[in-house]
Amino acid sequence: MRTLTDHLAQYAAYHRDRRNIATHFVGIPMIVIAVIALLSRPTLFDVGFAVTPAVLVVLAASIFYLVLDMRFGIAMAVLNVLLLWLGSWVAAQTTAVWATTGIALFVVGWIIQFIGHYFEGRKPAFFDDIIGLIIGPLFVVAETAFGLGLRDEVRQEIERRAGPTYIRKIATTG
Repeated sequence: MRTLTDHLAQYAAYHRDRRNIATHFVGIPMIVIAVIALLSRPTLFDVGFAVTPAVLVVLAASIFYLVLDMRFGIAMAVLNVLLLWLGSWVAAQTTAVWATTGIALFVVGWIIQFIGHYFEGRKPAFFDDIIGLIIGPLFVVAETAFGLGLRDEVRQEIERRAGPTYIRKIATTG
């Protein structure tokens, strides 16, 4: 099994332009909220609370993050529960509000992601490795931690493997 650093370094290799990283701080949360909201509507069964596909996805993702790294896993599990609460709130609205909100967040989030990858000059990581879809939210949390001066040993190893961040010059014609 790949380690936390393996996953983050592989993902980071596709995300070195600072503008791309910045777009991920907006686009990825939008996409995650959208997916959770859209999966929060159908109730599979009730065990004192509604078990929806969103609950199962959040549970599976949280377990994955906890197995990968306890400290980041706890942060991701807490964040996932908060996003599950928000997604459940959206799902409790009218069908029009739920569907419009979920679809709009999903589409706009991906547009923002692809704008970031235009700056990067590179396709998204999940095009080469589908696991990038679950690593993306972890990447945002890790980058936040690094910005706060936390987990510097992880940041250093990622930069050793993927290189430092930069701002790529966009070629212009004229």
